[in-house]
Amino acid sequence: MFKVTPIPAFNDNYIWLIHKPGYGSAVVDPGDADPVIRFLESHDLTLDAILITHHHADHTGGVQKLLSRYQVPVYGPHNSPFDGITHPLASGDTLDLFGEQLEIQAVPAHTLDHISYFKPEGQPQLFCGDTLFMAGCGRLFEGTAAQMFKAMSYFSSLPDNTEVYCTHEYTLSNLAFAQAVEPDNAMIAATIERCRELRARQEPTLPSRIDQERNINPFMRTSQISVRSAAETHEGQPLTSEVEVLASLREWKNHF
Repeated sequence: MFKVTPIPAFNDNYIWLIHKPGYGSAVVDPGDADPVIRFLESHDLTLDAILITHHHADHTGGVQKLLSRYQVPVYGPHNSPFDGITHPLASGDTLDLFGEQLEIQAVPAHTLDHISYFKPEGQPQLFCGDTLFMAGCGRLFEGTAAQMFKAMSYFSSLPDNTEVYCTHEYTLSNLAFAQAVEPDNAMIAATIERCRELRARQEPTLPSRIDQERNINPFMRTSQISVRSAAETHEGQPLTSEVEVLASLREWKNHF
């Protein structure tokens, strides 16, 4: 099993450090090199790999500085406009990292090059960048609601106990929106209380879990009558598919 540690960056990013004793360390989406270097040096670790989920600068901006110190492979999407990837990956590929297999899945929607990394063995762990958030999903900057629905369907199919490592501390704002969509959802209310306590102690709300997301994340609950009804009320008209429900929710969240 990977030991996964958050390295805070910018206002609300997490750079995830993956460590397996006796094997090495990797970072996921290092938008800033300096906190990574400080963490590695303070814990007497070296860097052995970099994993990229998509090309946005807050996920890739630290790569070159890290490479100036550590000569390591940079894994990332094969179709990325970011030119720092040395080992391109496509959907269906597997990556052997520290003796563990990671499954690569294309999840375009937030960006067209977005991929996720899923470790199925032992404790399942998912590194999903900006596609899936705790109680939310990424903005549709480049992709479509249909693509995001497909991504949510993939994530929902993963094992219940899968740990979800997304890259922003958006949880409380996402939960506020989720509660507006489903005000009678007791699990959302309980999660808000727990996450407020964590943030009051300046602790991360992450990782989430897939079984939790199925119960609190409106973008993963588009088949639920309560979610569809809320979206239809917001739109003022019937919606004919789960994709339309997701599109309505995403636009609603954009202005929430």
